[in-house]
Amino acid sequence: MNPTIPTAADLAADPITHHDDDLVAPPGLTNFLGTVRVDHDLTALTAVQFPPVSQGLTQTAALFVDGRLFTSFGVPVTHAWRPDRVVRSAVVDDWGITTTTVCAPRRTAVVIDVVVENRSSRERTVRIALSVAARVTRSAHAWGDAESPSARDTAIAADGRILLHSADERAWSIQGLDVPSAARLSGVAATEDFDLGIGGNGRGGELVVEFSIAPGASRRFGYTHAIATDRATAEATYDAVSADVPAVVADAERYWDAQLEAAFTPGNGEYSGHLPVLDTTSAPLRRLYWWAALGLIWFRREFEGNVLGRTFDTLMPNYWGSTTFIWDYSLSSTSHALLDPAEMRRQLTQWIRLDIHSHFGTSSLTGEPVGRWYSVNDYAMTRLVHDYVRFTGDTGFLDEEIGDAGTVMASLLTWSRAWHDLRTGSGSGLADYGEIDNLLECVSSYTHEVASLNAANVWNMRTVAAIARIRGETEIADGLEAEADALIPAVLSLYQDGAGCFAAGQPDGSRLPVRHCYDFSVVGTTIAGDLPPIMRAEMTDFFRRELQTENWMRALSPWDPDASFSVRPDHQWNGAYPAWPADAGRALIALGAADTLVAWLEGLSRTANQGPMGQAHFVEEAQPGIGGGARKAPPQLPYITDWACSSSGAWIELVLDGVFGLRVAPDGAVTAGGCAALLDPDAVLRGVRIGTRTVDVHADGRVEDSPA
Repeated sequence: MNPTIPTAADLAADPITHHDDDLVAPPGLTNFLGTVRVDHDLTALTAVQFPPVSQGLTQTAALFVDGRLFTSFGVPVTHAWRPDRVVRSAVVDDWGITTTTVCAPRRTAVVIDVVVENRSSRERTVRIALSVAARVTRSAHAWGDAESPSARDTAIAADGRILLHSADERAWSIQGLDVPSAARLSGVAATEDFDLGIGGNGRGGELVVEFSIAPGASRRFGYTHAIATDRATAEATYDAVSADVPAVVADAERYWDAQLEAAFTPGNGEYSGHLPVLDTTSAPLRRLYWWAALGLIWFRREFEGNVLGRTFDTLMPNYWGSTTFIWDYSLSSTSHALLDPAEMRRQLTQWIRLDIHSHFGTSSLTGEPVGRWYSVNDYAMTRLVHDYVRFTGDTGFLDEEIGDAGTVMASLLTWSRAWHDLRTGSGSGLADYGEIDNLLECVSSYTHEVASLNAANVWNMRTVAAIARIRGETEIADGLEAEADALIPAVLSLYQDGAGCFAAGQPDGSRLPVRHCYDFSVVGTTIAGDLPPIMRAEMTDFFRRELQTENWMRALSPWDPDASFSVRPDHQWNGAYPAWPADAGRALIALGAADTLVAWLEGLSRTANQGPMGQAHFVEEAQPGIGGGARKAPPQLPYITDWACSSSGAWIELVLDGVFGLRVAPDGAVTAGGCAALLDPDAVLRGVRIGTRTVDVHADGRVEDSPA
């Protein structure tokens, strides 16, 4: 029997051994109430945030051994991540120190269980100290920047622990140990003007414990960091969690095993839907599918005061907490429709109520729009509503009136033709999608009349036409289909004959060739059937020649002149954003090169070895891999990419839509037939929910009702 539902242990990352400032992205943990970054020393934590309380990138719990900062010893540290914990270990001066960090289930707290072993031949005394810092605050507004808000705090030492609170006492942090210890304030005045490069992390104080340990013996202690919006709640949380830290660690494993099981179980108590089970002998395909499922549920957030009750964040643990980006959410569109359609409906309703042409996402703290317009929004919203309706069968949603936007169907019609207002006087007939900050941000030549989103306009119109047709709105459907067909020649005029890539039309009428994967993927997944065979073959050759690597891909070809513009690896030559390989895989199938994808999957699966997929992974020409996988990019300048990103659901769509060839029409009609049989002729997707039906999809294209 093939394994079908993973446990936390099944999803463990490969242990990574590193020094303090190596290019290794510090991992994160979550319990759906908040997040924390687990740093490179043995105990330090950064960005402990449980909305509505935040503290930016403040670091606390840095380790001192016998009065010396642990990091200054320069010894290597090994960290081993799992969904429920991070285990860090090192040896310094014959002290073996192992720590286990978890987010306490159902509590706004983080704990660390610390074990100190005497590896010398004599009894010795060791003094262990953890720094204490916090800059907790509760903002009245959305966290409108990449780094969450922080503020100057007041520190109090009491009962062996240190309490820190904001000036208005609406944000509290309590930190302490579960063994007799000293809690000392630093005596250093907090600075009003705070900057990581100047003011450090602030110094609230330190927690100190001393042990006398026989040779070969060990001692343990637990550290707790509790967060709340008032002192009484913070103290109650601290007391409950610190009472038995080892029990909290054990509970975290049970909690995460239950969460993973629920995600694949019909009628579970955690989600309004479920993901299908993949039953296959193909270990690479299974590993990628489980990796994607983990990365999807990893971003669930349901803190007290969340305006939608539950949302899915986009990044963690460093940047843009409490923000959901429309673009990234849409890249997991099918996954959201299957796993949690009730949450998806609420999220879509919120976005439709706002002006999607004025922001890139929304805050779960306030519901406010965040950021600037992203050019993809019309395509993203069309895709989201289409996937929600076709997988849930909730066609009544289309007639729901939402604010000033009118019905959802009216919004679909608006989005399908929004490109009309973006046409310029260039005479191309194409939409101009703006500047670098509206598109890929770190590719300066990918601007204005890009092939990807103009091809997406064809898909938008055809998709909305199909929905209109099943509603009996034949005249609307005919008009949209005719307009889509008429736009195809203008899109294809951007193609660079023989090169396999496209140009971006500029306001002065010139055309700038751009060798980027986003054109390859979006054109390939939206209008592959409109491309002549030679174009499909050249595009595939371009991908294999300039973008594909053994275990990942380049977002931009290194033969593109813009490769010198930036080293941000999510969209440049030195790496790729996590959805890009998955979307490229679907494009390969659509372009007739399924064999290229099938051969690539084993290498890609090796990159599923570092926890949920990062905002970017390096290609190995840029940075050496880790354990055979493409290394996650770190958060510091100039890379500024986060450890995990929510668009991992794109890989679920690769398996369903690409590998199994699953097609679900807006009226619920189902067909299948992909390339799964090339990997495992007996593979089955079990329990795919489509409206009121639940079906099994087989590698040979059969679609059968699931057994009761």
